[in-house]
Amino acid sequence: TILFLAWLAGFSSRLFAVIRFESIIHEFDPWFNYRSTHHLASHGFYEFLNWFDERAWYPLGRIVGGTVYPGLMVTAGLIHWILNMLNVTVHIRDVCVFLAPVFSGLTAISTFLLTRELWNQGAGLLAACFIAIVPGYISRSVAGSFDNEGIAIFALQFTYYLWVKSVKTGSVFWTICCCLSYFYMVSAWGGYVFIINLIPLHVFVLLLMQRYSRRVYIAYSTFYIVGLILSMQIPFVGFQPIRTSEHMAAAGVFALLQAYAFLQYLRDRLTKQEFQTLFFLGVSLAAGIVFLSVIYLTYTGYIAPWSGRFYSLWDTGYAKIHIPIIASVSEHQPTTWVSFFFDLHILVCTFPAGLWFCIKNINDERVFVALYAISAVYFAGVMVRLMLTLTPVVCMLSAIAFSNVFERYLGDDMKRENPPIEDSSDEDDKRNPGNLYDKAGKVRKHVSEQEKTEEGLGPNIKNIVTMLMLMLLMMFAVHCTWVTSNAYSSPSVVLASYNHDGTRNILDDFREAYYWLRQNTDEHARVMSWWDYGYQIAGMANRTTLVDNNTWNNSHIALVGKAMSSNESAAYEIMRSLDVDYVLIIFGGVIGYSGDDINKFLWMVRIAEGEHPKDIRLDFRTPPGFDRTRNAEIGNKDIKFKHLEEAFTSEHWLVRIYKVKQLDNRETLDHKLRVTNIVPKQKYLSKKVDKRSFIEPNIQCNFCS
Repeated sequence: TILFLAWLAGFSSRLFAVIRFESIIHEFDPWFNYRSTHHLASHGFYEFLNWFDERAWYPLGRIVGGTVYPGLMVTAGLIHWILNMLNVTVHIRDVCVFLAPVFSGLTAISTFLLTRELWNQGAGLLAACFIAIVPGYISRSVAGSFDNEGIAIFALQFTYYLWVKSVKTGSVFWTICCCLSYFYMVSAWGGYVFIINLIPLHVFVLLLMQRYSRRVYIAYSTFYIVGLILSMQIPFVGFQPIRTSEHMAAAGVFALLQAYAFLQYLRDRLTKQEFQTLFFLGVSLAAGIVFLSVIYLTYTGYIAPWSGRFYSLWDTGYAKIHIPIIASVSEHQPTTWVSFFFDLHILVCTFPAGLWFCIKNINDERVFVALYAISAVYFAGVMVRLMLTLTPVVCMLSAIAFSNVFERYLGDDMKRENPPIEDSSDEDDKRNPGNLYDKAGKVRKHVSEQEKTEEGLGPNIKNIVTMLMLMLLMMFAVHCTWVTSNAYSSPSVVLASYNHDGTRNILDDFREAYYWLRQNTDEHARVMSWWDYGYQIAGMANRTTLVDNNTWNNSHIALVGKAMSSNESAAYEIMRSLDVDYVLIIFGGVIGYSGDDINKFLWMVRIAEGEHPKDIRLDFRTPPGFDRTRNAEIGNKDIKFKHLEEAFTSEHWLVRIYKVKQLDNRETLDHKLRVTNIVPKQKYLSKKVDKRSFIEPNIQCNFCS
C-alpha cells in the first residue's frame, strides 16, 4: 500500500505542466526523441535503425539509428503498440509525455528493493517515498520531459539491486538478471559508464579489504562477460567496451580477479616458500606485460583516449579551454551549494548519518553503497547534471538514518532488534554455508550497550525527537511540492509571466514562429539558427536545419557561430555557401528574456575561435552593449540590412525570422557610376528657325567615356 501511494504521489506531482498548459513535449532534446519515436511507431524498428535524417546537419545529414541510445524510443513505441493491441486508442505523443511519470513509480519500487537489501524494509519504504517526490529526480522526469534520464534512473537502481542480490547469493540466475538490466541501461543512457566503473571498483575494494569469496567471483565474472557481450549489441556502443579508456577499469579488475582466484587455488596446493617465489615472479611478469600492452595499444590507437566530457570530470577547466561547446551547456557547469539544498533539501544533511551507519555495520553490500555515495558526491559537485546520479543514493542513506531514529524513539520498551551486522566473508560462508543470504537485522551485536543507552531516554525526549523528525519530513514534502510546481514544471517552449494582480500571461512565441515556418516556407527550406533550437525546428516546423543539439560536428557548429558573430557581408558569404534560406534569431530585448542569442553570443565567438582562430579580433575600445537597468540607448539606431529582410516577428518579439535574399540578376552599380549628367550641346530649334526640328546633342556618359 505504501509503495502504491508513493507511486501515486510521484506520478501526480509530475503533472503540473500538463494541468497548467497542455500535453506537450518540453525542453530541446525531448523533441528529437519524440520525432524519432514517432518515426519508429510509424515505420517499424528496422526502418528506425536504418533511418537517415536528411533534415538535420545540412548538407551532411545524420544516420539516426547508429547515433542514438534506442532504449527510450523502443520503450515508448512498445507501450504504444501494447495499448493499441488492447484497443486503447492513444497518440504516440501522449505516451511520450507520460512515460517519465510512470517510470518514476518503477524507480521508487527499485529503490525500495535495493534499500531493503542494504538495511531493512522500513528504510526501503522511506527511500521509496523520498525518491518519489525529491526535486533532484523530478527535474528530469516531469510530464513532457521525454528524455533518456526518465527511464535510465530506474534501470540504474534496478541494476544495482540485482548486483547486490548477486553478491549476497552468488547465484548465476540473479547475475544474468543483472546483465539484462544492465543491457537495458546501456540502451537507454550514456550514463551506463557509471555502472561499468562502480561495480569493478566495488570488487576491487573487496579484494583490498580481503573480503574475497566465491560469490563475488561468480557474480563479477558472469556480469562482465555477459554484460560486455550484451552491451556491444547496441549499434551506438559497438566495440567501445573493449576499445575506450572509460571501459578499461572493468577489464583490469576482471583480469585481477582471475589472477587472485588462481593464486587462491595455488596457495592450497603449494608450500609457503614455493607460493611466495611464484607469487613475486608472476606478479612482476604480469605487471610488465600489462603495462607494455596498454602503452602499445594506446600508442597504436586501438584504445581510444578519454572523451572530452570524461576529461572535464577530472579537470574542471579542461572543457572551457579545449572544448568550449561542452562548457557552453548550462547543465555541464559545476554545482553550487544552493543547488544541493534546492534539489535535496533536508536529505543533504541526513544522508551522511546513513553513510556512517553503513560504515559502522559494514558488509559486502554496504561497501558498495559507500563507494556509490562517495563517487556520486564528487561527480555531482563537478557537473550539475550529475546531481541526478547522486539523488538515489542520498534518498537511500537518508532513509536508513530516519529509519534508525524512528526505530529508536518510536518503539515501546520491549526488546527491539539492532541494526543488522552480517558478515558475508568467505570464512563465514565456510562456517555456515546456509547463511549465504542473510536478511538485514538478523545478527545482533552489543545488545547490552543499546539497552544501557535506552534506559536513560524518557518519554519526553522520545516525543520531542519524534516531533522534530516529523516536522522535518513535513517541511521536506512542502519544499518538494513547491520546487516541482514553480521551478521544474515550466516548459521551455511556452513561457509564462505573472502580473501584479496574480493573473498569468502566456508567451507562446516559439510555437507561433515554428508554426509560421511550417505553413509559410518551402518544404525543403533550410533554416540557420544556433544549435540550441535545432531539434525544435525539425520537430515542430519540420524544416531542414544546419546544426542541432546532437553537437557531433564541432567544425560545422563553429562555422554557424562564425556567421552569427560576423558582419552582414561576411555572414552572407557563409550563408550562401550553406544554401541558407532563413535565419532564426531569439531576441529578448523587448520582454527581458535573458536566454536569448545575445546571452549566448560569447559562446558563439569562443566555439568559432577553435576552428577559425585567425578571424578573431579583439577590440577593447568598443562601447558596452545596451543596458536595460540604466536604460542606456544603443549607439547606432539606423541599422539596415542589405542581404537579409525581415520575414516574421512573433507577438512579443521573442523570435525573429529573416529571409536571405538571393543575388540580383544584374549587378547593382554604385551611385557614382550611374549616368548623372546628360547635357545637350545645342538647343532645340523650331521649324521657323531651321528645317531641322531637333539637333542631336552630344551626350556625356560617365561610364561610356
